[in-house]
Amino acid sequence: MLYRRLGSAGIKVSVLSLGSWVTYGSQVDTQSAAQMIKYAYDHGVNFFDNAEVYSKGQSETIMGQAFRTLGLRRGSYLVSTKLFWGINDGPNEKNTLNRKYLLEGIDGSLERLGMKYVDFLFCHRPDPDTPIEETVWAMHDIVSSGKALYWGTSEWSAEQIREAWEIADKRNLRKPQMEQPQYSMLVRAKVEKEFARLYEGTGLGLTTFSPLASGLLSGKYKDGIPKDSRFALPGYEWLQERWYHNDIVSTIERLRPIATSLGATMSQLAIAWAAHNSNVSTVITGASKLSQLEENLAAVDLLPKLTPEVLKKIDDALAPILSMAD
Repeated sequence: MLYRRLGSAGIKVSVLSLGSWVTYGSQVDTQSAAQMIKYAYDHGVNFFDNAEVYSKGQSETIMGQAFRTLGLRRGSYLVSTKLFWGINDGPNEKNTLNRKYLLEGIDGSLERLGMKYVDFLFCHRPDPDTPIEETVWAMHDIVSSGKALYWGTSEWSAEQIREAWEIADKRNLRKPQMEQPQYSMLVRAKVEKEFARLYEGTGLGLTTFSPLASGLLSGKYKDGIPKDSRFALPGYEWLQERWYHNDIVSTIERLRPIATSLGATMSQLAIAWAAHNSNVSTVITGASKLSQLEENLAAVDLLPKLTPEVLKKIDDALAPILSMAD
């Protein structure tokens, strides 16, 4: 496993990490989660991503139970959670980053995880109804209390991140350290263009998600939608509507011979491609079964093979859909 600093922070994260989105609570129970966390941990993964909203809190509960079952030393791994969507319906408890919600939300997450602190706490989306300064102060106070060690954002714009950073800088508060955007062969613009000035300017680190574009880049949809796939899950029809189109699926198949020539699967090629970007601190992978995790983590061995020539072949193969993907 390779390790990279989280932007300008002193903390190091494994270049590949394991997330619980979609799977924990819907496809993965505590026993399976513990098995996969142990496998990932034994193969050098030190970062495990979660969020309050995943399975309405059940994902955090499952991950916490899995870690307690394994008895791993807390200092040897990193855990994140994210706040915004909420799991209750009160007017101050959903789709918000107000101070009350954030301070109570972190307590709820820690209780479900059974942990004294999370290493990374993300503002899961921007909140247009709460002043960014209020959010920055609340996140500063959470970090100062020791309930989180670093804070950051997820799916914020460069302008919003810069504003939060400048408020923190002016007030001598804890600055946002990382952003969690979607990044894959099909979704590139934010990471490669919009954030370009933030990497050196603010020391921004990235914990990117969905390197397989919700499984599309694995090639498993070429003959239809498998019953056990993410596109088939109730509540995720929007993923199918966005990605499952004949022209996209057929174009992605042009990656298969490239992967084969490198002795890799399409999934490994896609994950390695995302990790190849030096501004990406870690690529969050997901798995609903151990065999998927084993395949995904082997992508780290592919990194040295991604030469400029191979990267150009990938871009040429995807050229017909790149302009429409972002």
